[in-house]
Amino acid sequence: MKSVKDTLLERTSVRRYERESIPEDKMQFIFEAIRNTPTSYNGQQFSVIDISDQNLKEQLYELTGQKQLKTCNRLLIFLSDYNKIELLAQKKGLEMPPITNTMDGVIIGVIDASLAMMSAVVAAESVGLGSNCVGYLRTVDPARVAELLKLPKGVFVVCGLAIGVPREHPDLKPKEPQSVVFHRNCYNQDTDALLADLARYDEEVSEYNRTRSGATTDNDWCGHILGYYAYACDYRILDYLKAQGYDVKK
Repeated sequence: MKSVKDTLLERTSVRRYERESIPEDKMQFIFEAIRNTPTSYNGQQFSVIDISDQNLKEQLYELTGQKQLKTCNRLLIFLSDYNKIELLAQKKGLEMPPITNTMDGVIIGVIDASLAMMSAVVAAESVGLGSNCVGYLRTVDPARVAELLKLPKGVFVVCGLAIGVPREHPDLKPKEPQSVVFHRNCYNQDTDALLADLARYDEEVSEYNRTRSGATTDNDWCGHILGYYAYACDYRILDYLKAQGYDVKK
């Protein structure tokens, strides 16, 4: 098993996997790491769908075009989930507060599912597996994905996680420097210094993309990410949330 330092600091996103299965003891370790995730109120407002069915993985691949969905050995879908507690509340004759009609309720589920996914990423990396987070499963065709996964009301997809024995070992991508990520006691008011560090990072990403192993590009960081933002502006996630029982009003 890798050290905590190597697990956290050497992680890369793996998109190509060997055909071999993941040993069950490794999957159980990942599951237990997920179960022990810290959550809001200890409410555990998340669930996970573990997909090993190749046909289902390929249907999700057809929707997204993300090859890692069909080549991975296991695909974990992390969900925001208020269905479980509502079922128990009904059985106990307790009133379920309209938490799914609030923005905070949406955020709580997203945070819990995201923390659970990071637990899985770290656990998988620590035992020599590769993984890749696939946010496109949330946005590509929410209604169709919900249909394929048979999601009840009160449940929606936050992110997918492909896991498998890695066939590739990608270069470590540069991340923002500490001076950009961390602020001391309040948000950094020195805009000039912040911009200077951001510009240096933007160029570092450009250099990485020009020289990395495998396919190279001319992408910078800022313009490339803004392109994603522009594309994402057309997503109709609020409509999907309403279809899943989330009538956000406040």
